[in-house]
Amino acid sequence: MERLTSERLKQEQEKTLAAPRMRYGLLARLLFDSMDLLYGRKKTLAKFRVLEIIARMPYQAWENVAYIAITHAHADPDFARRIFEWVRESRSQQDNEQWHLLILEELKNKSGVRERFFYRSLMPRAIAFLYYKVSWLLYVIRPKWSYLLNAHFEDHAEHEYMKYVEENPALEQVPFESAFGSDYGSFASLADLFRQIGYDERVHKLESLARLDSARFQ
Repeated sequence: MERLTSERLKQEQEKTLAAPRMRYGLLARLLFDSMDLLYGRKKTLAKFRVLEIIARMPYQAWENVAYIAITHAHADPDFARRIFEWVRESRSQQDNEQWHLLILEELKNKSGVRERFFYRSLMPRAIAFLYYKVSWLLYVIRPKWSYLLNAHFEDHAEHEYMKYVEENPALEQVPFESAFGSDYGSFASLADLFRQIGYDERVHKLESLARLDSARFQ
């Protein structure tokens, strides 16, 4: 995933904030409304952490379906190779989301924010499990539906992160220090970190949209 300069990140933030959100479908709206109901409408590190736990699920679901397809494609090496290349691509996206989660977990712990077990562990796992099953089922029925749902999710995440930076100008003065800096990237401030995460989400969104016209394994 491309790491942008501070100046470029600010430009990408302006681009996101100037663009309208996608017209989310029923499933996406249900997910976002449920999160607002459980965690409040305010953008917080705790809420972003849950967002990133959920964000990995479609990629895991697609990878699972792909491995099943590889099992049944042994008689067609070229097809099996294409599937495996797609698995590697999906794994890269999933790993990027994992870095987001690790960094947000670290930031939340440093902030001293305390959460009850229900909100910290139980509900995120329940929501992630349901989202995984929905993404998997949609992909099996019609891959385009699963791609579009993920595009809606990533569009929402992109706007939420960029809006969070806009609403919290003090982030510009807070340096980014992390045990994962050498893995994910170094940034001048937390503002730039969140801009980069928001940009990553846009890239994931565009990748899902690009697949709509070429749904795989059908």
